[in-house]
Amino acid sequence: MIGELLRSQPEIALFASLAIGYFIGSFRVGPIQLGGVCGTLIVALVLGQTGARLAPDLKNIAFALFIFALGFTGGPQFFANIGRGWRYGLLSVVEIVSVLALIMIAVLVMRLDVGTAAGLLAGAATESAVIGTASEAISKLGLGDTETLRLQANIVTAYSVSYLFGLITIVLFTSQFAPLLLRVNLRDEAERVWRKLGGSGAFSEGQRAAAPALVGRAFRVGRAGGTTVVAFEQQYGFNLTIEQVRRDGVDVPVEPQLVLAPDDLIMVGGRREAIVTASAQLGEEVNGAQFSQLFAERVDMVLTRRDAHGLTIAQLRERAVPEEGRGIYIAAVTRLENTVPALPGTELNRGDVITLVGAKADVERGVRRLGYALVATNKTDFIYLALGVLVGMAIGRLGGTIGGISLALGTGGGCLLSGLLFGWIRSRYPVIGSLPSAAAQILKDFGLATFIAAVGLSAGPDAIKLVRVYGLALPLVGILMVLVPGLLSLWIGRAFLKLEAPMLLGAIAGQQCSTPAISALVGVTGNSTPVIGYTITYALSNILLPLMGPVVVGLAGKFG
Repeated sequence: MIGELLRSQPEIALFASLAIGYFIGSFRVGPIQLGGVCGTLIVALVLGQTGARLAPDLKNIAFALFIFALGFTGGPQFFANIGRGWRYGLLSVVEIVSVLALIMIAVLVMRLDVGTAAGLLAGAATESAVIGTASEAISKLGLGDTETLRLQANIVTAYSVSYLFGLITIVLFTSQFAPLLLRVNLRDEAERVWRKLGGSGAFSEGQRAAAPALVGRAFRVGRAGGTTVVAFEQQYGFNLTIEQVRRDGVDVPVEPQLVLAPDDLIMVGGRREAIVTASAQLGEEVNGAQFSQLFAERVDMVLTRRDAHGLTIAQLRERAVPEEGRGIYIAAVTRLENTVPALPGTELNRGDVITLVGAKADVERGVRRLGYALVATNKTDFIYLALGVLVGMAIGRLGGTIGGISLALGTGGGCLLSGLLFGWIRSRYPVIGSLPSAAAQILKDFGLATFIAAVGLSAGPDAIKLVRVYGLALPLVGILMVLVPGLLSLWIGRAFLKLEAPMLLGAIAGQQCSTPAISALVGVTGNSTPVIGYTITYALSNILLPLMGPVVVGLAGKFG
């Protein structure tokens, strides 16, 4: 009865897979959480036993939207990290080369077909997008419909088996085993790095530490009397600003050359540590209720200024003309939807979303100098979106033969590249191509989940067969495909690249595109320093790994 209903109305199977799958994926055991995509796949494989199928067109449209949105949101960070983030980017190269080598060894030793090989790559690297790019590559091999469906089903089955073991392995490796191999106390190391970057102390549950303490205090001028405003601010690295001066009950316009007089009442704003240091020279602290609100404006903006890329927050402030930079403070840095600690030693990248706080006029001046403000909008530019997908489909038709291996990008690879390009163009020319972050996120989430549900339903009958053939070999290979790249990156990152342990482990989590791993790391370290390494390798691997789907299909077809 249920099977007949699902076959006649496959949309029921789709939404049942989403609802039950995301419910299953929400459960957490320690740091391990399957997530909605893997949960959806498991449920779809079960419901697929009933014979319910979704139209191929729906699957293709869903994946095209997902992969374009993935490239669109990652484009600015991807291009920003290609050059200057080479030390971390090298670890993404280690990931790509090592997993390809391991896949080919597995193909030769275990006689894997192209579908199983691609599924192992997708699962062990926890990169679901590989399923789409590899499935499309298989469809272009010129095989019969039955064989094509069988190989595509093998991708999904191998992914579902190796994903769980790959996920558990990367979480435990980065948060537990790697610190033992490095012989470091990860929490102590993270606190040391935090202080090295200019943080004033450790914070529990590291994400809270991403917003530096910006405070305002009122003082009665004492020893600072006779000092000009600009000289006093320069003495503390422009990490504090004299915002208001009241002399004999009258407000005095604050200008850089204004000389402070004893008994002036002043309002000082800036970084807490700088104000604490300066308090002895400033004089007696008084009640500041008589002054107006200090940090009245808070604006999220995208950093696009070319010469700011790679500078630390402290260097950016030092290089600014005092008249242009005074009164502007960076309260938070967001990179690829992850909060990066906004400390003086934190490097900024083009494409970062930075939160500026200060007086309205000061913040507006800062936005003009550094990039453009993120204007809250719910409107999506469908002309830009549709044009980007069309360009991606055109790029996807490109292909060729290299060394006897047929390679074709397909719609998935083409839309990924066009998404990168259109996202980068949007970051440079923000007046065009509006795709709000919430809209982009729903395209990614719903597009990928719908695609996964569709392939899971079609793969259901063949899943059990593949598990019977290979048994425990699939999860074991999945574990090795996490451990080998992880160990190589740990050795190269520590011995040759001299990366700090928290950032190195974050980068290993990023090269594996593992959000659960970085969450576990932040919990262990107690602050968000691992996120600095994570965002760079995640931006690169999240783009490069899906492009490896057609490569694995081509190599496995040639040598398998």
